[in-house]
Amino acid sequence: MLKHYRGGPVKHPNAEPTMDTWTPDEVDAHLAYMDDFADRLRASGEFVSGTALAPTGTFVRHDGEGRPPVTDGPFAETKDLVAGWMVVDVESWERALELAGELSAAPGPGGKPLHEWLELRPFLESDAPVTE
Repeated sequence: MLKHYRGGPVKHPNAEPTMDTWTPDEVDAHLAYMDDFADRLRASGEFVSGTALAPTGTFVRHDGEGRPPVTDGPFAETKDLVAGWMVVDVESWERALELAGELSAAPGPGGKPLHEWLELRPFLESDAPVTE
């Protein structure tokens, strides 16, 4: 499950501004929700890993032997998109969808559910269904 800074394919009408505009208490409430969610999945054996990412970073690519790596090019600014991820090991695609829907309701400003888009993707080597 990938969490994104800038929403998803369609912005939900109740979507709130990005976390960098929230109050410290609103950020704390959101992070507590995330921690509680992860703890519940640890207890059920479904949690594998998860982390939040800093909003800063850079792209790097090899530019040939003996040359310094190239940083920040004409690429999509993923650092502006991916806020973090959570890896779960569940029995079915339906369970993964259920958990992603629940995580989408994490609180934001004023304690209201964010209705944020999460990108749900199986690992390539898994037998999870392919969706279009």
